[in-house]
Amino acid sequence: MRRTLILTWILILYLFSISVQSKYHSRSLPYDSEEAKVTSLHFFLHETISSSNPTVAMIAQANITNNDNNSSVPFSTVLALDDILKIGPESNSEVIGNAQGLGVLIAETSTTNLLWYWDFGFITGKFNGSSISMFSRNPTTAIVRELSVVGGRGNFRMAKGYAQLQDYIQNDTNIISELYVTVIHY
Repeated sequence: MRRTLILTWILILYLFSISVQSKYHSRSLPYDSEEAKVTSLHFFLHETISSSNPTVAMIAQANITNNDNNSSVPFSTVLALDDILKIGPESNSEVIGNAQGLGVLIAETSTTNLLWYWDFGFITGKFNGSSISMFSRNPTTAIVRELSVVGGRGNFRMAKGYAQLQDYIQNDTNIISELYVTVIHY
């Protein structure tokens, strides 16, 4: 017993001496005092609902829900989106990117609410290769909706901000929405 206690103390002292003699290494990065940039963007989202080449598709729907809200898309429906971003509302406007994401119908009431996750990827101009991520509730019956910018890539790394979205044209086959986006990024 005494021998075990002595060996234990020797081991503890040995381990203590090793940890004291080892060198701690840390690489500190210099403080970057770069000011935040505020970028304002204006573009149009072109969504095709029904045609031979739609940009939105239903990928799941619960079979236990009803359609008391008289919506064309019942509660708990999950949608996949690959919408086109353009400079203007015209079909021949310059394409600047796409908005890919998921949407879920989240309200069983007469007000249609969607929960959207969108990644707005830009393919031309100053922001080519950059994207803005939005995650927000979208009350579709409101005239102007506000969406949260929660991140981004490229020029919009660590972005935050908001977007105001308003339907410009809505019919049986297309929805064209106008977006004003304010992004704070570094």
